[in-house]
Amino acid sequence: MKLLTGNSNRPLAEAICAYLNLPLTKASVRRFSDMEIFVEIHENVRGEDVFVIQSTSYPANDNLMELLVTLDALKRASARRITAVIPYYGYAKQDKKTKGREPISAKLVANMIERAGAERIVTLDLHAAQIQGFFDVPVDNLMAAPTLCNHLKNLNLQGDKIVVVSPDAGGVPRAELFAKRLKSNLAVIIKRRPEPDVSEVTHIVGDVEGKIAVVVDDMISTGGTLVKAAEALRKKGATDVFTLATHGIFAGDAIAQFEKSEINKVIVTNTIPRMIESTKVEHLTIAQILADAIKRITSNRSVSELFAADDAETADQTPPARSESELPIVAAV
Repeated sequence: MKLLTGNSNRPLAEAICAYLNLPLTKASVRRFSDMEIFVEIHENVRGEDVFVIQSTSYPANDNLMELLVTLDALKRASARRITAVIPYYGYAKQDKKTKGREPISAKLVANMIERAGAERIVTLDLHAAQIQGFFDVPVDNLMAAPTLCNHLKNLNLQGDKIVVVSPDAGGVPRAELFAKRLKSNLAVIIKRRPEPDVSEVTHIVGDVEGKIAVVVDDMISTGGTLVKAAEALRKKGATDVFTLATHGIFAGDAIAQFEKSEINKVIVTNTIPRMIESTKVEHLTIAQILADAIKRITSNRSVSELFAADDAETADQTPPARSESELPIVAAV
């Protein structure tokens, strides 16, 4: 098989290659003078099983276009099967119409990726599960929960000493999964959104007094929701507040807000590369889960088996989460 990457998250692609003991396929992604994207693949891919590793994070439009052009180049180069590995799927928040004359951009992006040549999609913790149905090709929606939960267990954050908190009603299934794996109780924050990316906490359902609150979400954008949630949890008696998310977007002044907030630690995975350093933000590598999924796809084995173990078995089988500084070093190709 062959593995390619664009410019969105090369360190993650190199880490995946290190786990698979494979080099990155030689390719170049460059810009014309008018900033049009040009992709050239420098190795033969005819008849190969090719995986393109590319998040559509900031700058979302550039990274998305890099992915589309790469997929088209592979299709025209007669690759046997092309799989788009998209650790962070951009435009996912626009997954439905909430009022008239709005687009469903998540569906539009799915159409473009499929039309460009992707025959399979591998992604991680989609913002909305129904996005899988926007594709007419197989979609493997992997979970970061084993990595994040294992990290909490290494910090001894489990059982009755913590309470897993969902930041909204829509995130309850995700929080329930974490609570089950960590053998802890569950709480839910009830909020309202007067406008996009702005939220107000109205109620907290569940007992958080005297416990460490672990707020679980799929992504962190501006951070305003989590900062307000931390304030509300502290007022209800939570001793500490940890926040977990798969995707750390950190748009606008999110990092500055975290530094001034009552949040003890923000823990995310490296589906999106680290842009700004902060003592409160910790990145965990998700490379092994993606590498294992790629191996299983290539050998026609079940991908869902990666997450089928119950809580105890998962804790035994999942290796300790590692930070980006502990990743294997791979020479750029």
